[in-house]
Amino acid sequence: MNNVGLEVGTFLGKGVTQGVRGTRDFYPEDMRLRNWLFDNFNDAALLHGFDEYDAPVLEHEELYTRKQGEEITQQLYNFEDKGERKVALRPEMTPSLARMVMARAGALPLPIKWFSIPQCWRYERTQRGRGREHYQWNVDIWGSSELSADAELISILVTFFEGVGLTSDDIVIRISSRKVLEEVLGSLGVEGNIFAKTCIIVDKMDKLSADIISQQLAGLGHASNTIETIQKVLGIKDMADLSNALDVESLAVSELKILFDSIDSYGISEWVEFDASVVRGLAYYTGSVFEAHDREGKFRAICGGGRYDKLLSTLGGKDLPATGFGFGDMVIMELLAEKKLLPELISSTEDIVIPLSPELRNAAVMVATELRDRGRTVDLVLEDKKMKWAFKHAERIGADRLVMVMPEEWKSKKVRIKDLHTGEESDVSIEEL
Repeated sequence: MNNVGLEVGTFLGKGVTQGVRGTRDFYPEDMRLRNWLFDNFNDAALLHGFDEYDAPVLEHEELYTRKQGEEITQQLYNFEDKGERKVALRPEMTPSLARMVMARAGALPLPIKWFSIPQCWRYERTQRGRGREHYQWNVDIWGSSELSADAELISILVTFFEGVGLTSDDIVIRISSRKVLEEVLGSLGVEGNIFAKTCIIVDKMDKLSADIISQQLAGLGHASNTIETIQKVLGIKDMADLSNALDVESLAVSELKILFDSIDSYGISEWVEFDASVVRGLAYYTGSVFEAHDREGKFRAICGGGRYDKLLSTLGGKDLPATGFGFGDMVIMELLAEKKLLPELISSTEDIVIPLSPELRNAAVMVATELRDRGRTVDLVLEDKKMKWAFKHAERIGADRLVMVMPEEWKSKKVRIKDLHTGEESDVSIEEL
């Protein structure tokens, strides 16, 4: 067996033990943490009355390339299948959700409140908190134009953060509206495709220097006074200052006030703040936008989302109001690790059944089967092992009991059980197991 492994390794090359660049292996201890994280995702969504859905990881390439003004079009894992169809591994879930909603247009009861935890793929430079494959918790509401739907999403985020032990001292959810930038640029005569490209640039304001942002905006043809106005308004952190900067009848200001009032009704205002620089780079956002960050600013955005009421028309359908967020699994795990909030999870095995002689292997199988039929989780020792090994194995996986099938006891159809917490031992018949 070992020789075969060596031959395969030699044939595949030196990198055979490493996964493809930007991907991750999940060993059992990693899977336990991943499942714990996903359980917390699920719990937060289910508590708010959302239903889970899923879609294929393989999608039509056109689903992404039809959306213009996004970097994502350059980040696809795309190819032609054997039927010469252009397909891609999904880089995000929202287009798949849009396709599913369009497929049953008029038949789905509204509002739709759905969530999913899909695996997504993007071909981009790997960096801390960002790989080429990741899992992303997606939560969306379709069919409601009320800003209370956006506030409900914020509530779900806070519920999750509290569920994993984080507080408002650790996390801030920064909120703004794409309409802020729309109104500013509209007053300056900037609109259309240039607006979408401008959003991509200003979305990087927290990552790039003001000079570089200015250079990139100038590259789009913006005049110096336009660039100055954009940076001034997007630097606003207070709603009162925003009201003074925009028109007295600003729709952006009135909607944001309604949203913050709704969030206050949830009793979670300490988690949120206004930040005009939040615009989100994706072209399909139309209204409120938000991002969650760690207060210390050590990590990239934990999650982000907003309202996207006009997505379906870009895909050939009839528009439907929608709002949602995407929440990756990588940054949050780094943050929880730094905060020492990751639990120490062990195997869920309750019993270890071990035969103490080769002749009792079948008897051990019978005992393990009986325990499993009664709902116990059982690790059956399949090889000849010493008791010293069994105790060490039990300690490693955190088992509750060691069930020993022993020659003399088995003659009386009994097994010896050792409680690994108290150290007590007793001989028990199969009926009493």
